[in-house]
Amino acid sequence: MAAPHFLVHEAKDNVGVVVVEGVKAGQDLTGWLMEGDKTLTMKVLDDIPLGHKIALSDFKVNDTVIKYSNDIGRIVKDVKKGGHVHTHNLKTKRW
Repeated sequence: MAAPHFLVHEAKDNVGVVVVEGVKAGQDLTGWLMEGDKTLTMKVLDDIPLGHKIALSDFKVNDTVIKYSNDIGRIVKDVKKGGHVHTHNLKTKRW
């Protein structure tokens, strides 16, 4: 496999982390699911900066986001599979 565009640590994670610069909407990405050493592919819907998250499935408002097998917050605006997940549509559940 060529170097991946995004990483997913655990099989139950529903977002991956973009690990390259310059990801553009419409691009076909390759990801690596570390648990089980599996290759993932998907078309990205938005430009996504390095270190930001990509949705591995569709999200509706109030859905829980799982990263590194941990609940990292809730969705506050619907996101389609391949979409950009960050502070504009993901908020902590603490407040």
